[in-house]
Amino acid sequence: MCLALLAWRVHPDYPLVLAANRDEFHARAAVPAAWWGEPSGMLAGRDLDAGGTWLGVTRDARFAVLTNFRDPTRHDAAAPSRGVLVPRALAQPDTLDATLDWLGREARAYNGFNLLFSDGERLGIFESVPGTGRELAPGVYGLSNHLLDTPWPKVTAAKSQLATALARLPEEAPLLDLLRDGRPAADHQLPRTGLSLEWERLLSSAFIRAPGYGTRCSTIVLVDRSGSVLFEEWSWDAAGEALGSVRHAFSREAPASAPSSRARSRLP
Repeated sequence: MCLALLAWRVHPDYPLVLAANRDEFHARAAVPAAWWGEPSGMLAGRDLDAGGTWLGVTRDARFAVLTNFRDPTRHDAAAPSRGVLVPRALAQPDTLDATLDWLGREARAYNGFNLLFSDGERLGIFESVPGTGRELAPGVYGLSNHLLDTPWPKVTAAKSQLATALARLPEEAPLLDLLRDGRPAADHQLPRTGLSLEWERLLSSAFIRAPGYGTRCSTIVLVDRSGSVLFEEWSWDAAGEALGSVRHAFSREAPASAPSSRARSRLP
C-alpha cells in the first residue's frame, strides 16, 4: 500500500473515511478482498507470495493500513514480509496502547514501514524508521512511503482533493477519482529517496503506471454514524484498466471481548 488518505472524525455523518491505493509489482500474485477466517477475521486482500495484506477491516470496524518506507539503503532482502503485520495487529481486540507497545517490540525485525490503525475507539500511527508511535487526534491525514503527512506532491494533492470529496459524501466517485489521479509531479517537487529521477517521476502520481509496476488496487472504506460499513475495492491491470471490483456492506458488530484495562466505546 503506497497511498492512504484518512478523514478521522471530521465529517458529521462519516466518522471514518479511508481511501487507499496499493502499489506493487504486477508479477506478485494477489487475490481481491474477502473475509479471512480466525484469528484476524478481517476483510482484506491477500498477497499470495507471503500470505499477508496491506489493508484490513474487521466486523467491529477496527482497521489497519500498511505502507513501506522507501529507502533502498535500508532494505534487507532476508527480512520477513511486512504484510503479516496487518493480520497480526487485527487478530486481537487490543487497545491502541497495547498495539503500539507490540509494534515497538517487533519493528526491528522488518524493513521500514508505517502502520496506521484504529482499535475502534482511537486512531494511531507507528513509524518504524524513527521507531515511534502515537495516538492521532481527529483530522485529515495522508500517508505514502515516508512518514505521516510528509508533504510529497501526491500526498499534498490527495489531501486537498479529499477535503472536496468529503463534501460530496455519500457519493463515492470523488474518492475514486483522487485515487485514480495519474498526474506526475514537476521535477522540482520530487522527493529524493535514492531512486533514479525517472522512477521518482513515475512514482510521484497517486495512481501509478510504470514498467512492471503500478497501482494494483484502490480501496474505499466508509463508516457512518449508524454503524454501517461500506468496503469497496477495484483491481487494476498493468495498463491501469479495471479487472473487477468487490463491494461489502455490513453493520458494525460489538467486539467479541474487551480489554480489561479500558472500556471500549465505539465510533460515534
